[in-house]
Amino acid sequence: QVQLVESGGGLVQAGGSLRLSCAASGRVFSINAMGWYRQAPGKQRELVAGITVDRRTNYAESVKGRFTISRDNAKNTVYLQMNSLKPEDTAVYYCNAHIYTSSYYSSDYWGQGTQVTVSS
Repeated sequence: QVQLVESGGGLVQAGGSLRLSCAASGRVFSINAMGWYRQAPGKQRELVAGITVDRRTNYAESVKGRFTISRDNAKNTVYLQMNSLKPEDTAVYYCNAHIYTSSYYSSDYWGQGTQVTVSS
């Protein structure tokens, strides 16, 4: 019914950049907040960045000044621009969105994850 399709992950050298994209498709009535999470091996999943419908943002302290989250409401898409990447950024990145599938029902949805690997 509703799915989040992620793209943009890959292998990059330290100091490089990547841009992740996540597009919602299916029975989307509207989308509230969207965000990016990540989980590294042996570590807990953490919020990387979030963005509200009116484009207010918040970031994990570890990525402030390096990552930028944005959204295109017309395309139901959220982006994560990652600059000055560090090996410790290596993780599986998951997008999340709170989506209304009707005028009265909403729920959280998750993407399948995309691998980001930063080599030293």
